[in-house]
Amino acid sequence: MAIRHCFDKDVDQVLFEGNSSVKRVILNRPHKLNSLSYHMICQMIKELKAFEADPKVKIVILKGNGKAFCAGGDVLASYTCQVAGHWSYGTNFYKKQVMLDYLVATYGKPVVAIIDGIVMGGGAGLSLQATFRIVTENTWISNGALLLHELAKVFAMPETAIGHFADVGSSYFLSRLPGFYGEYLGLTGAKIRGAEMVECGLATHFMLAKDVRLLETALDEVTSDTKTISEIFSKFTHKSNDKQHGAYSRLEIINKCFSRTTVEEILSSLESEAESKSEKWILDAINWIKSACPTSLKISLRSIREGRTKELEQCLIQECTIVCHIVRRTVSNDFYEGVRAILLDKDKNPKWEPSKLELVTDEMVDKYFSRVDEDEMEPLQLPARSNLVDTMRPKL
Repeated sequence: MAIRHCFDKDVDQVLFEGNSSVKRVILNRPHKLNSLSYHMICQMIKELKAFEADPKVKIVILKGNGKAFCAGGDVLASYTCQVAGHWSYGTNFYKKQVMLDYLVATYGKPVVAIIDGIVMGGGAGLSLQATFRIVTENTWISNGALLLHELAKVFAMPETAIGHFADVGSSYFLSRLPGFYGEYLGLTGAKIRGAEMVECGLATHFMLAKDVRLLETALDEVTSDTKTISEIFSKFTHKSNDKQHGAYSRLEIINKCFSRTTVEEILSSLESEAESKSEKWILDAINWIKSACPTSLKISLRSIREGRTKELEQCLIQECTIVCHIVRRTVSNDFYEGVRAILLDKDKNPKWEPSKLELVTDEMVDKYFSRVDEDEMEPLQLPARSNLVDTMRPKL
């Protein structure tokens, strides 16, 4: 089996393995929960394009070494550059990351993402664009910012708790979940298990972690089409009872609360439900919304709502615009304050400005969705590609 390495100093941050027809892209920063560096992203783009152009390659597998698939982009690396005055590093990093996600989403060959463990933020943007999204009992999804040492088996998108928003394609894939489940995940930091990911449509197959290696061995023999790959998956698919205990089983209440027009109304509706129901998921949602960045919550809600009527390319471009405003501190310093409080100093006491939902005006939110007014700031331009398969359609 041939192996090629991507070197960054002394660390092989991405491994490329495989035979002539099946290629593996393995994230290899286990001590950093496989968080994505700029170098990793560039190498993956280069190799994936080469695999796509090679007629002998039939399938690509994405996976991570260690207990994580991917904990997202390397936020601290970007933060360090940006506070030093190199704001363009953050926007360039994000654009390159979006290019990778879009490449996977429009890939001309089947892509299998094996999500066996933690997946957060940019890891979600990467894996949830794959043709097949495999989860196990080790997989969790949470749209909240949790400290890394608290993440044992979590899928997370650490945005609103660090003054950011649900990005990397979230406005596309969250808006296409049943009912208003996407709003629930995007605003509350909720954790859901792998089985729930399959049930709501975020993942395509659930299997036991002990069978992952057997699945990969079976995929090594693939020489034909997607139907053959699906038949292989069917041999390893497993039914889990976990889903009956998750918040997805409360979709009726979720729809009632999260269909409201504003974050304030959503919070009020949840508090009304809490008066008659002492369910933990409701209390957790209330506590999360009250502690998260108010501006980030409003940006996330609007982004998800608008995403329902947009194609993936439009969603990615709009999200990139929002990121540029956040990095440039167009409206507030919340992102930098959130990273400081949650990831750097770890005092868990960010000082948001504005500090309350009712103080975040529509005009402030509008600014994030407007074109960045900088001569040197070029808007995101995605390459023309024709292979996008919409695996998630709006399910309202």
